[in-house]
Order: sequence, then structure tokens, then C-alpha cells
Amino acid sequence: MSARAKAAKAVKADEVVIPEKLYFRIGEVAELCRLPAYVLRFWESEFSQLKPTKGSTGQRMYRRKDVETVLLIKRLLYDEGFTIAGARQHLKEHKGAKDQSVLPFPARAAGDLKQIKQGLREILTILSSKRSG
Repeated sequence: MSARAKAAKAVKADEVVIPEKLYFRIGEVAELCRLPAYVLRFWESEFSQLKPTKGSTGQRMYRRKDVETVLLIKRLLYDEGFTIAGARQHLKEHKGAKDQSVLPFPARAAGDLKQIKQGLREILTILSSKRSG
């Protein structure tokens, strides 16, 4: 069994791992969310929270926040049985709580931050010794 197949089995069937990218094309989002692209285009017209930007070629470019919104809409409609109007209302009511929990950059482990801090201190020491030397 390949490493990719093992990783796919390790992840739950309905859990989606969103790659660390700034932008996603509509085809990538459709594949990640296991939805046809026409559903995504329809949801854009139904949910004001879903507003992908358009590039210079006019192609939709989704941010991570947009992909998370698509996954939430999918869960509300398909798993929890909301109607489109009900899901729209749910998103409006829970907008403030969701906006505060999403950060624009990935979370770092404390060990990573300590290594970065140590590296910066070493650079500062090198620069300080060159000035005084």
C-alpha cells in the first residue's frame, strides 16, 4: 500500500485537509470538498459570505477562508439537513464567532517559535560583533 493510500485511510472520510496555499482555483476547491464546480458557483449566488476574488483572467480564486466556508455550508446542507435559507441564517448569526477564530497565518508550535527566536538572537550576535569589530 502506498504512503498516499495509508494517509488517506488515516484521515476520516469527511475530514478535509486544506493545503497551505494562498489561493485555490474552483476546480481545486471542488475536488477538496467533493462537490461539482457548478454547485460552488450556485452557492456564491446564495451565500453572501462566499465571495471568491477573480484573477486577471476572470477565474475564481478562493482563499482558505472561502474553502472553510464552503465546507461549513456543505456540512449544514448535507449533514445537518438545513435548507439554503436556514443555512444562510445560521451563517449570519454565527459570523462574529467564526471571524475571530480564523487567523490569516498558520499556527506554530511553541518549539518552532523558540527555534526561530534562538536563530534571530544568533543573527543579532553576529551583526553586533561585526559592528564592534
